[in-house]
Amino acid sequence: MHEFELFHRHSGRHAVVDLTITGDGTSKPVLLQTIQEHPISRLPIHVDLLVVNLQEEMTVDVPVVTVGESAAIDKMGGVLLHLHDRVMVRAKPDDLPSSLEIDITGLETFESVLHVSDLRIPSGVTLVTDSAEPLLRVQPPRIEEEPVAAEVEEGAEEAAPEGEQAGESSTAEAGEQEESSES
Repeated sequence: MHEFELFHRHSGRHAVVDLTITGDGTSKPVLLQTIQEHPISRLPIHVDLLVVNLQEEMTVDVPVVTVGESAAIDKMGGVLLHLHDRVMVRAKPDDLPSSLEIDITGLETFESVLHVSDLRIPSGVTLVTDSAEPLLRVQPPRIEEEPVAAEVEEGAEEAAPEGEQAGESSTAEAGEQEESSES
């Protein structure tokens, strides 16, 4: 298992491997299709391999990876939203990228949007996903406004029933009249 983990880290998701079955002696090119991991230890417990023809193109989902820095995020406090985190590409198995990079330095305002057409597509790879599809944008920060003290006091008076407010003021006036008559 340790050797597989090292291989997977260095080769990426769409690596073509020559698989030799003991006893047969022939090797076949295979592609890592799915890897099932243990839910706690995250160690691989099962791997599905797909025998491929190196001369035929195939269509796969490829993850999108961001590079660079955005002024809308760093200086204005925005949050990067991934509208799509994968795109579909078509290529021969040896040309399949493990991921595609997109530079986010173009996201300078909250209105800026990066599309699939902004991806760096290597040679030998054809984009299947619509190039007008939006991929990334920056959401403005959510700022919670603190209520002003005067608004809170007015809200508290309006929340109390009218009879209590009137009763409180007449009781206070009565107490003041008793004090002035005693003096």
